[in-house]
Amino acid sequence: MALAPILRRASAAKNLFSLTRLAVGSSLSSRSLQTGASGDDSQSMSGYHVSSGGFMRGAVYREPNKPLTIEEFHIPRPKANEILIKTKACGVCHSDLHVMKGEIPFASPCVIGHEITGEVVEHGPLTDHKIINRFPIGSRVVGAFIMPCGTCSYCAKGHDDLCEDFFAYNRAKGTLYDGETRLFLRHDDSPVYMYSMGGMAEYCVTPAHGLAPLPESLPYTESAILGCAVFTAYGAMAHAAEIRPGDSIAIIGIGGVGSSCLQIARAFGASDIIAVDVQDDKLQKAKTLGATHIVNAAKEDAVDRIREITGGMGVDVAVEALGKPQTFMQCTLSVKDGGKAVMIGLSQAGSVGEIDINRLVRRKIKVIGSYGGRARQDLPKVVKLAESGIFNLTNAVSSKYKFEDAGKAFQDLNEGKIVSRGVVEIL
Repeated sequence: MALAPILRRASAAKNLFSLTRLAVGSSLSSRSLQTGASGDDSQSMSGYHVSSGGFMRGAVYREPNKPLTIEEFHIPRPKANEILIKTKACGVCHSDLHVMKGEIPFASPCVIGHEITGEVVEHGPLTDHKIINRFPIGSRVVGAFIMPCGTCSYCAKGHDDLCEDFFAYNRAKGTLYDGETRLFLRHDDSPVYMYSMGGMAEYCVTPAHGLAPLPESLPYTESAILGCAVFTAYGAMAHAAEIRPGDSIAIIGIGGVGSSCLQIARAFGASDIIAVDVQDDKLQKAKTLGATHIVNAAKEDAVDRIREITGGMGVDVAVEALGKPQTFMQCTLSVKDGGKAVMIGLSQAGSVGEIDINRLVRRKIKVIGSYGGRARQDLPKVVKLAESGIFNLTNAVSSKYKFEDAGKAFQDLNEGKIVSRGVVEIL
């Protein structure tokens, strides 16, 4: 059951994700941003206030398999309990790539990017004073891609990862939770949708519940991955896999999220940590991130090798971080009786995974999906893991890009050239 057939690099054209520029000025206009701004310096547009005093650039996806474009926007304005952030860095994730290739439907045009770090610039009018005190102007923050509303039935139970408004508005419509985007183009005021906060831009607006303070000791660039790659891995290990000290685990697919799972599993005390991939460079990197064993599925049967490593039993937990039907099956076949198969890889819309029903029933195999962590409780913990050095941020980021090279970053990701995680610097 080699992984090679489903992990073969896409034969996309060389410039598929090259980035072009539209109406980009040489510098941003300056304007004063005040806490709780009333919008007096703005013009009304369908009930929303568009800034008239400042502009920014953002990376825009318009249609599948076309280059990103850098376009100029009005600096967005936050509403109640939202925060405007000067973006410092944004991670390069396969979720964005799925959208850019048309594999996952999403509203367009949109600004991509969903794992960010930055500096607080403005609070929306009528923002709760506790939020203002926690995130004062000038403070450093990291943003999670799941931005909980804090008030729906799931958020009320602490299940931020199932937030109703996030899925109903942002993922379904490309807006924030009043049903409106915060992004409007400079040249004609037309709206542009937001993938999460639309973080691949010089400024972004995010609900405050999706943020956590970023200590001065942590760098902006590397810390951007805390908001998705590490956040997703933590959610999978803590809430879905429920890793306990001494557990054995196999992680299939050692990209940005899979490699983060290695470090989180090690932090949780897992014993045998098996990394599975088809690229030797990623597997060698996995050894530095906590893997005790590596398996190149292009050269040997992954399931057989996992069982051999575990004395014929299989692992307590297997994690699928690719979103492929074949690796879905491999994940379920790699766990021991009573074991748990955790699915965290997104797939092309409509993809279906198969499972041996009799084995599922007779051997009490558990299959569970995990989309991400719970921002209000997990994001601060993820930051602490990085601050203490338990999670090695420097080792987790393998490629850095300038903002103007965002298109090349996604091209490299599409071609398998990013060993662990790439980050675009927007400093």
